[in-house]
Amino acid sequence: MKKLTVKKGAACMACLQCVQACSEAFYKEFHQDKSCIHIVEKNGAVKPNICIQCGKCAKNCEAGAITQNPKTGVYMINKKLCTGCGKCAEVCPFQVIVPPVISNGPASKCIACGICVKACPMEILEIVEK
Repeated sequence: MKKLTVKKGAACMACLQCVQACSEAFYKEFHQDKSCIHIVEKNGAVKPNICIQCGKCAKNCEAGAITQNPKTGVYMINKKLCTGCGKCAEVCPFQVIVPPVISNGPASKCIACGICVKACPMEILEIVEK
């Protein structure tokens, strides 16, 4: 399974370069709410919140628009089938699905493309096969 991960022990400096790269790649503008990666503070430290490909979004999608790619293991949203109900965003444990009300269309989520990895100056993100 292909996954975006945060390297163990790596320190995030909250520069938002990963957030910017994601939102600009998919929405052509820098908007923190239009990124599938978020920087959060937890226990006095900042860290990226990322999609762990848990599948909760797929299990809660009544339209069947979210399926797991059999080759990569990545859960993907079929934009043509997405009804824009937002249930996937509601159940995401890390709140990293861009809901339809923000994107003004179907929901979107991390597809482990690696754009954020390339943008991170601290090199704390990586795409791994698990």
